[in-house]
Amino acid sequence: MAFPGAASPIEALYTDHHPWLLSWLRRRLGDAGDAADLAHDTFVRLMASARGAAVGDEPRAFLTHVAKGLVIDLWRRRDLERAYLEALAHLPEAHAPSPEAQWQVIEALLQIDRLLAGLAPATRQVFLLAQLDGLTLAQISAQMAMPVITVRRHIHKALVACMGVL
Repeated sequence: MAFPGAASPIEALYTDHHPWLLSWLRRRLGDAGDAADLAHDTFVRLMASARGAAVGDEPRAFLTHVAKGLVIDLWRRRDLERAYLEALAHLPEAHAPSPEAQWQVIEALLQIDRLLAGLAPATRQVFLLAQLDGLTLAQISAQMAMPVITVRRHIHKALVACMGVL
């Protein structure tokens, strides 16, 4: 039973460690705004997870682990946005998508990136060879040194994973 005025475990964790986490992120990112956003997101993620109340004996190690994942997500998003905007720069201005359409494309690309990252390495490689390089099953089989039936299974797994996202 919680006592009136007693802090919840997540409140205590926030009070005890937020300034440290913010400082750690600021040093890592070199940007106070990004650091504040990711510190906030770290605690939001903890509150949304079942492990939020059970951080263990090493709260800073746990917070660092969660925050590192968010930093990687931020860098990945920025890399993807940069690549997309560079590709758009080559389009005539009349063909450039609206800011809303750009945001939708970036979100879709991030979703695809997460999906691909979740595939087994061989499945991801086979799928990309088929989809991006346009190789046939036989060509992929020769390049990957695996039977055509295995190539087909990898492509099937990747397509099923894609269907789960739709």
